[in-house]
Amino acid sequence: MTYVPVILVILLVCASIFVNGWTDSPNAIATVVVTRVLKPKVAIALGACFNFLGVLTMGSAVAATTATVVDLGAGQEGLITLAAAQLSIVLWAVAAWKFGIPTSESHALIAGLMGAGMSLSGVSAFNWQSVKAVLWGLFISTIIGFVAGYGVTWIIRKICEWIQPNRRKANHFFSVGQIASASLMAFSHGAQDGQKFMGVLYLALVLGKLVPAPSGSNWDIPIWIMILCSVLMAFGTSIGGYRIIKTVGMEMVQLEKYQGFGAELAASGSMIVATVMGIPLSTTNTKGTAMMGAGATAGIKKVNWGVAREMVTAWILTFPACLLLGYIFATVFRFFLG
Repeated sequence: MTYVPVILVILLVCASIFVNGWTDSPNAIATVVVTRVLKPKVAIALGACFNFLGVLTMGSAVAATTATVVDLGAGQEGLITLAAAQLSIVLWAVAAWKFGIPTSESHALIAGLMGAGMSLSGVSAFNWQSVKAVLWGLFISTIIGFVAGYGVTWIIRKICEWIQPNRRKANHFFSVGQIASASLMAFSHGAQDGQKFMGVLYLALVLGKLVPAPSGSNWDIPIWIMILCSVLMAFGTSIGGYRIIKTVGMEMVQLEKYQGFGAELAASGSMIVATVMGIPLSTTNTKGTAMMGAGATAGIKKVNWGVAREMVTAWILTFPACLLLGYIFATVFRFFLG
């Protein structure tokens, strides 16, 4: 097999990882920036470090679930399927970024893979066990994210009212707490999104016969792939992340420090539990809905529901749009290359 198709697919996967950092990773550090606990550059550096730790230490269960959601085919067929999926992610994410709308690259990735897989062998290409895990992740990231964000922040608020602390001391406490919770949020982002994309990159190398195929659920992913994913995500965040931070943390809802702390705890906790269970979760959806829930504890009008509605609409459209794009691109690629 010529290495040209493999190299092209690897470049497209790397572009997807970069775009994830560009449009998705900023959600992990949005609250700590907009509450002015950390400056953007410091937050990005902190996020990059803990993102890498999340990739490195949380195993590969999510990577395996994501990469096996469809039967990609073997050899060139599999590479075409992967290329089509990655191209659909990049185009959709860049279009959304243009309008400052955060999208879920997790759902874009899975939908793109499913659409491209359908081009090869219809719905029989689906691994329904993995699809089921994806659907659970969609539920957790949208419904549980809001409920957990509201619940955790409400508890924090009641505790603070009960002990009646000095406001300045409370702000100092939650400033320090937000550094810890933002680190945990970045860690959970690496554990989730880092795993998804490193799994796809590893799969591209397997299809290109550059590394041996994984044995069952034992995915021994090389350390250099983990490092590459972390670096590309951090670079993407540093280039284009502030527009997304502005939409999520300034236009959708403005949080006080204790609310930012609560939203990060709720979102990161949900994501870490899902990671251990091998359930792919959307960082964008989970963090965004957790922030809505945290903001709503101070009153329903504290959330700009117009902006929230635009975000939710983009999340809803991501799955069918990327599934269709993946199908079209894979069909076109197979027509010209088959």
